[in-house]
Amino acid sequence: MFDKIKFIKNDDIIFEKNAIQQLKAFLSIENTIEQIIAADPDFFDIDSPEISQIAITPDFHKGTIIPIGTVLLMNGLVIPQAMGKDINCGMRLYTTSVDIDKVEAHLPELEDKIRYIFFEGGRNISMNKVQREAMLREGLIGILDTYSYARDIGLWQYYDAIQEERDINLISENGAFITDRVIGLDSFLGGNNLSYDSQIGTIGGGNHFVEIQCVSRINDARTAKAWGLANKQTVIMIHAGSLMIGQNSNFLMLEALKEIYPQNIAHPENGIYPLPLSEKYKKAWSEFWSLMSNAANFAFANRLFIGLMMKRVFTEVFGSCEFNLLYDAPHNLVWPHEGKFLHRKGACSARGLYQMANTAFSYFGEPVLIPGSMGSKSFIMCGLGNEECLFSASHGAGRKLSRGKAIKEDHAKFTELTKRLKIVTPVDPKRPDIAGRADIIKKWEESIKSEAPYAYKDINSVIKAQTDNQVATVVAEVKPILTIKN
Repeated sequence: MFDKIKFIKNDDIIFEKNAIQQLKAFLSIENTIEQIIAADPDFFDIDSPEISQIAITPDFHKGTIIPIGTVLLMNGLVIPQAMGKDINCGMRLYTTSVDIDKVEAHLPELEDKIRYIFFEGGRNISMNKVQREAMLREGLIGILDTYSYARDIGLWQYYDAIQEERDINLISENGAFITDRVIGLDSFLGGNNLSYDSQIGTIGGGNHFVEIQCVSRINDARTAKAWGLANKQTVIMIHAGSLMIGQNSNFLMLEALKEIYPQNIAHPENGIYPLPLSEKYKKAWSEFWSLMSNAANFAFANRLFIGLMMKRVFTEVFGSCEFNLLYDAPHNLVWPHEGKFLHRKGACSARGLYQMANTAFSYFGEPVLIPGSMGSKSFIMCGLGNEECLFSASHGAGRKLSRGKAIKEDHAKFTELTKRLKIVTPVDPKRPDIAGRADIIKKWEESIKSEAPYAYKDINSVIKAQTDNQVATVVAEVKPILTIKN
């Protein structure tokens, strides 16, 4: 099986043993497939269902079920657990016309606005059942078709339908996985009247973030100009996913897989279940795609509304300014691919000129947005369409310390980080009523420490491994100015 794996690495990249062990445990799915065929020859519709190819990105590290940074090409089946629970976790990036010096001069005001809008009840995103159904069935196209129900109410004031229609061409899959069903989300849909949505516009926990960044270096002037990037320009990077909607879809998928699993054999030790492309199980197959689409569509919408929240912040602080989408793309999904099924878990698409034909990026290749850890620089890259690497790149630097170990690191490192980077969270440690609460401050510090740069691999090495392997080229480097964490 290991002969099917392409490790995207060089001498500077070392993969941890626990991640390799987890990968080996996952690959026992091939034993599961053999046992299923012996017990139920009609389970699969093809003679040789298999993992056809695997790519491992340089940020590879242990995950919950499957290592993060694993890309799989499957023949005759999909493995829903191989995209994780945070379905369509992904990246969105905006360019602005605001000079970074102006941003740095207004940091206190920006922090106050951000904390109010993100964490103190200022989101004000109203939707009704028609809008939520359209969003879950048709993603950003559904939102565009139904936005008039809430036109000019709350955050919808910043939704420019003409601009959003153009932006659909700057989003992977046009921001829509079309399905005719919404499954298991009746309580989320609500009623016919407009009501405040408590989930949409939420960053999520862990390594998710929103960041105000400065373009610190242009590496490819031609592509940067075409993409609207310039030195000392302010950009907004968003890393967020499907929240509880994805969790719900993942749970329902797993329950369906357990139901169709042959009852006369033991369930897989690794807890990983295949879903066959099979006429016999076409109901489960159809439900999987609808469940994935519901969650993926919500995630696209979630990143859109987080972007509108930042547009409101910039408009209120700086007045009228350009706020333009560069690209939005998923990390965790399953795609049909030339008769097979491409799975990504913590990896982003890096398609080249050929794959991006007839899109806004047909002369350059796909934008690849790779964030560093909190406090370190990030990279805007251009995909080269490397088939051996399954057209995939890393989705970040990758952890080298567990959250528990990172929390125990030298406190001086934490102090240095908070001095050089503005970090906005739901907790404001400067507030008098919080500053005196040692228990709250301790938890706040631990949440920052768990995601600090020293918990992650060196982003420069991770990027170099990908340029060395012809995965993508660097267009620009960006450095963090202010980070928003949940």
